[in-house]
Amino acid sequence: MEIKKYQKWTALVLVLCMLFSMTGCADEEKEAKQSFSKEDTWVVYWYLCGSDLESNYGAATADLNEMMQVKLPENVKVVIQTGGASKWQNDQVKTDRIQRYEYSGDTLTLKDETEQASMGDPETLKGFLNYAEENYPADHKMLLFWNHGGGSVSGVSFDENYEMDSLVLDEISAVMKDVYGDKKPFEVVGFDTCLMATVDTANVFQNYASYMVASEETEPGNGWLYSGWLSKLAKNPAMNGAELGKEICDSFKQGCKQAGTDAEITLSVTDLSKTPAIIEALQNMGKVVLKKAEKDSSVCAEFARSATKAENYGGNNDKEGYTNMVDLGHLAQNAEGLIGESKAQIEKALSDAIVYKINGDYRRHASGLSVYYSYDGDQESAARYQQIAAENIYSSFVNYSIGANISDEALSESGVGEVQEVSGFDGDLEMSINENDYIQLNIDPAKLDSIQSIAFNFAYISDDGKAIVFLGKDNDLECDWEKGVFQDNFRGVWGSINDRECYMELVYEGDDYNLYTVPIKLNGEDSYLSVAYDYEAKDFYILGATSGVDESGQAGKDMRPLEKGDKVAIVYYAQSMEGNNEVQEMPDDEFTWKESYEFKEKDLPDGKYAFTYEVTDITGKSTMSDVAFLNLKNGEIKPEL
Repeated sequence: MEIKKYQKWTALVLVLCMLFSMTGCADEEKEAKQSFSKEDTWVVYWYLCGSDLESNYGAATADLNEMMQVKLPENVKVVIQTGGASKWQNDQVKTDRIQRYEYSGDTLTLKDETEQASMGDPETLKGFLNYAEENYPADHKMLLFWNHGGGSVSGVSFDENYEMDSLVLDEISAVMKDVYGDKKPFEVVGFDTCLMATVDTANVFQNYASYMVASEETEPGNGWLYSGWLSKLAKNPAMNGAELGKEICDSFKQGCKQAGTDAEITLSVTDLSKTPAIIEALQNMGKVVLKKAEKDSSVCAEFARSATKAENYGGNNDKEGYTNMVDLGHLAQNAEGLIGESKAQIEKALSDAIVYKINGDYRRHASGLSVYYSYDGDQESAARYQQIAAENIYSSFVNYSIGANISDEALSESGVGEVQEVSGFDGDLEMSINENDYIQLNIDPAKLDSIQSIAFNFAYISDDGKAIVFLGKDNDLECDWEKGVFQDNFRGVWGSINDRECYMELVYEGDDYNLYTVPIKLNGEDSYLSVAYDYEAKDFYILGATSGVDESGQAGKDMRPLEKGDKVAIVYYAQSMEGNNEVQEMPDDEFTWKESYEFKEKDLPDGKYAFTYEVTDITGKSTMSDVAFLNLKNGEIKPEL
């Protein structure tokens, strides 16, 4: 029956070829050739690296259980390789070996075992792909990575049995080339991980898959909803990769809504055939800014401020850690004054490539793909990025902008002879109390060219004057970037939970909302609350808690809402004013979370507070001003130097 339908469709295409232009005919023929049938076979190759997500939370077992809620037809199968966890929260998967399972119908069957190996070793991935190709051929295939993710530089599949060894993009690229050569085996490559919807990931897989499904931001602990998208595939194996990707996105959003973790989610479906246009647009943006750097290195600071204002993912602050991933579309939008026509080129390339996406309310600027930018000025990380980057010019600009050397090859490719030297901030920070009783910072305008951002640190001075308790960092300032004049906008209020002031740092400032991170102990574990301030609602919202980014570069795939009964302790940072002046972490008394608790601004108690300006330059170096003081009494604020 399906064959007859296909024959009729092909005949119609031939008729249309006679009626319309050859270009239109070619498009129709391509669509006909790519049509899928319900009798086609599908197989999902699931690379399931459990890590601490499984050993601590049973997240991999939960997704296996979701899968087993779906009864698959004969022409749809899932083949799974398990490993990477020190403990599995079920009685079937073993921790001391690599195992391979087949899920067909409604039965999970162990098919093969090999010796223990790191899931972050490219040979382990290669072995799985060779095994799957030999034993599970199909008309359409999906490769699925499940684990933590760390963005373009850190990669995926962090194995806790092997010191969080991970698969980085150049390793994955080499494996794909070894196994598949010039073939394009996959209809879909998917990442049920954090942070892997990057231009560089798309570049690796453009030769091996038709579509990519991945998240720009960290994923919450519930991850993809396997009972959702897999049941859709089971009912309709005639779906192509774009259609399957949409089902993955929609079911993910559904699962996150049910779990209360949908506020910051991102997930996009990328047509990988459009990747070259994105890379070309990114490269052209790099050429524009490098060309401007021939005459004026201040372009680096201007670009840095554009990146600071853009939606970025995976923390990118001193408390949570850095992944250095920024949304490409939002970056281009903010940098329009610098990059000119490249903005429209980037937006057009992204619009053509991103066939579907979902965004949480507080990730509404996500365009679908991110790119690396060095927020922390770490030259080692930036150099590593250049090794795996999709192109050489923008990645060279990133390295150049933080003070690293730029290669002659990159200069030649970009048509640039020589760029101006980049240096960090070396100016003076002059403070005064102005006529309106605000603390004012003056910087020589000639020194602004090296500055990425200006913020203030706020702290409470103990009543006996022997200790200082830091309350956080914000950038609620009146700024004149032309004259180099900045002044505080302190109002005598600060963020609090249950009437307890919090340590809070601004991590994103937008026109519609701000995002803050608040360090806490959650049931005894280090965690960070994500808190949004919504300008329209004029209110704060706690979006959830996560563990941040660890030393291996993996981002916590564990965002979850606070729940009634959770034990919470707000974390502060304190410093003695006498003797040892090392900053110490200082958790407050633990309290039990109640549904009525919320984050809100409250009037600060009377007392003496410390205020310092912090200037961060394009190399990631911070310079602190002298300390100014704010005396707060009966709602009146009196500053002093």
